[in-house]
Amino acid sequence: MARDLAIDLGTANTLVYAKGQGIVLNEPSVIALNVKTGDVLAMGHEAWQMIGRTPSYIQAVRPLRKGAITDFDVTQRMIRLLLNRAGVSRFNRPRVVICVPSAITEVERRAVTEAARRAGAADAQLIGQPMAAAIGAGLPVNEPFGNMVVDIGGGTSETAVISLGGIVALRAIRLGSFDLDYAIQSYVKREYGIAVGERTAEDIKVAIGSAWPTREEVKAEVRGRDLMSGLPKTVILSPGEVRASIDDQISAVCDSVVSCLGQAQPELAQDLINHGIHLVGGGGMLRGLNQRLAEETNVPVHLVDAPLECVVLGAGRCIEAYDDLKTMFM
Repeated sequence: MARDLAIDLGTANTLVYAKGQGIVLNEPSVIALNVKTGDVLAMGHEAWQMIGRTPSYIQAVRPLRKGAITDFDVTQRMIRLLLNRAGVSRFNRPRVVICVPSAITEVERRAVTEAARRAGAADAQLIGQPMAAAIGAGLPVNEPFGNMVVDIGGGTSETAVISLGGIVALRAIRLGSFDLDYAIQSYVKREYGIAVGERTAEDIKVAIGSAWPTREEVKAEVRGRDLMSGLPKTVILSPGEVRASIDDQISAVCDSVVSCLGQAQPELAQDLINHGIHLVGGGGMLRGLNQRLAEETNVPVHLVDAPLECVVLGAGRCIEAYDDLKTMFM
C-alpha cells in the first residue's frame, strides 16, 4: 500500500514527507533537460550543480517562479520523479497534500493538482503555506487565539494571522530570496562592472548578507567576469554594501507584514504583542531580519526551530490525519 505523502513544492527547494516516516526527500527545485531530445538529465542537487555551467543544448531550469508554475510539462515531470524517488509506482498511488502559496489563482491551483494527479497521485489536496507553517511550528491554530507567521520563500513572502483553524488576515507578495540574489547581482554589476552568477550571489547573501547591522562583520571576496575586458576579476564586498543593495526588497517584506498587522482585529493584535510573530522559510534565516521586523512592527519576532522544514512538517501532520483535517485544505 502506498504511503500518503506531503510535498512542499517550493520555488527554491522541494521537500517530501512520507506518512509514518518523516521527511524522505529534500532537493533543490531544479531540473536539467536536454533541449534537443527533451530527456531529463538530472533533478535536485545534481541539476543545481549544473546552473550556469551547461552547454547550449542543456538547460538547468526552475519550473516554479514566484510560487507559480511557469512550465506545466516540466513541473509534472519533476513531480513524477519526486514520487518515484519516494517509492511511488503505477501499482501504489498515494494521496498527496501539496503546500502552495495562499495567493495563487484558481488556474494555478488546478495546474498544481492536475500535475500531481498526472504524475501518479491518487488524490491531491492543497494547503496554504502559512497554515502549514503554523502547524509545523506547533502553534495553537485551532484555538481562539491570534497566531502570526511570516513565511519568506524563494519566490514569495506571505504573512498570515491565524485563529480558530482559519486565516483571519493575509498579505502575500511575489518577492522572496531569489529577489535578494538578483539585487546583489545588479549591485555588483553596477558598482564594480563585473558579472556574477545566481549561485555566487546566493553565496554572498549567506556569507555576509544581513537586514540589520551585526556585531561581527567581515568582508567577502567575490570573483566574477569583468564586463569590459571579459577576464576574471576579484572584488571585496562589505556587509554594509550588501545590506544596502537588498534594502528595497527587505523594506517591501516589512511593509507587507505591517499591512497584515493592520488587517487584524484588536483582540488578535493583543495576542500578537504578547506572543510575537513567528518567522519561517529559508529567507527568514537572513541575519538580523527578525530584529528589522521587530523594529518596524514593535512586536517580538521569533525564528522557529526548523525554518526550512516547518512547512512540510505541518503538511505532514495533516497527511497523518488526512480525513480529519480536510477543512484546512484549499
